[in-house]
Amino acid sequence: MFIDKTGKKLTKKEVFQKIKNRFFNIFLEFEVFLLHLVSNLPSHFMRCFFYRLAGIKIGKGSTIHMGARFYDPRNIEIGQDSIIGEGVVLDGRDKLIIGNHVDIASEVMIYNSEHDINDPHFLAKKSSVFIDDYVFIGPRAIILPGVKIGKGAIVAASAVVTKDVPPFAIVGGVPAKIIGERRIKNLSYKLGRASWFR
Repeated sequence: MFIDKTGKKLTKKEVFQKIKNRFFNIFLEFEVFLLHLVSNLPSHFMRCFFYRLAGIKIGKGSTIHMGARFYDPRNIEIGQDSIIGEGVVLDGRDKLIIGNHVDIASEVMIYNSEHDINDPHFLAKKSSVFIDDYVFIGPRAIILPGVKIGKGAIVAASAVVTKDVPPFAIVGGVPAKIIGERRIKNLSYKLGRASWFR
């Protein structure tokens, strides 16, 4: 007879499913380890080649700078002409959709999985994150699970975003609150080309 970590008795089918899940998780951990090594390659083109191979969808003209960290890359989608800064954390344990012309500064952390503090077993819960076009996220900001950031919004440096951000809003603080509004609404700029060795 087998029991899980919560003390629940498991059927044979559940045991085999747990074994299958364990092997999948070991493979995923190894893949993420390899991506962490790849993230330090000093060539944007080489990094993107391996990221796409791992399942990240990266639009034309978009770049991911060195030192990026991923959790389950297969659920991450980045639009066109977007820049992902150095040392970012992109969580793909649920859907993470980043739009076009999005500028994410260095060391931003975007999560879509967290522990449920009210669960007696402290189990994880997941919720997708959506970042619309022309968003700017400042350095060291943290985006938590289930958040939608509207078109053209600005997230100030070191803000912790726990709730949806309306289009063109400027938010800052812990937790992030609206502190202003972006004046220009008809956005059409391009962010530029990727650096070859960054």
